[in-house]
Amino acid sequence: MRVLLTNDDGILAEGLWALYHEFARFHTVSVVAPDTEKSAVGHGITLYNPLRVKQVRADGGHKALAVNGTPADCIKLAVLELLDFRPDLVVSGINPGSNVGVNLNYSGTVAAAREACLYGIAALAVSVDSFAPRWYSHAARIARLVGEKAFEQDLADGVFLNVNIPDLPAEQMAGMVISRQGVRPYRESFDKRHDPRKRVYYWQVCEAKPEYAHEDEDGAVLDRGQVSVTPVRCDTTAYSGREEIGTWRFGEL
Repeated sequence: MRVLLTNDDGILAEGLWALYHEFARFHTVSVVAPDTEKSAVGHGITLYNPLRVKQVRADGGHKALAVNGTPADCIKLAVLELLDFRPDLVVSGINPGSNVGVNLNYSGTVAAAREACLYGIAALAVSVDSFAPRWYSHAARIARLVGEKAFEQDLADGVFLNVNIPDLPAEQMAGMVISRQGVRPYRESFDKRHDPRKRVYYWQVCEAKPEYAHEDEDGAVLDRGQVSVTPVRCDTTAYSGREEIGTWRFGEL
């Protein structure tokens, strides 16, 4: 299997190379990732600045391509210009810190997998539930097992997988759940501050987890020490809303 790896944490990120070492044991692996951290950029792409690509050697000398763009840029460039083959699987991660609930809308990690899915390539976004992970190697093994199965079973068109893994050793894992995305917003606030020139600025305060409405929501599954695998659709049409809105009468246009 030909695997393309990317992330939103930059070409030198430990989680990216944990994936490389695991997948390279069994598959052909290429790495195309942002040259610096691009966390929380969502599905943004670069339109008004040139994209530059540099070959680098990272993690002890392994070749990779670093792009001065977003995670979605990396996928576009890799698929359309940089690789001389079409990947069988794209894996984005491993992100330190979970990507569950409404955070899927902001995550560059998730956006890279979504971009691959838009090109019809099997894809998964992988995150671990810690900002200082201790068990990257085990998380990478889970990512490989899920990725291989996603490719073998031929995911439905327009569907990719968002995988969140507890930062635990294998013997403490509590299994895997095919979960749903949580939709309740996190409790957020801003810290209002003043710079040395007395000008006001704002710094977003750390988020507090919402209460989960269902036990199979991604965040609730992760909190129980289970691996959360959420199928995500690229088609964001609200079909029930479409039927309802179809009954509205807008008057003469």
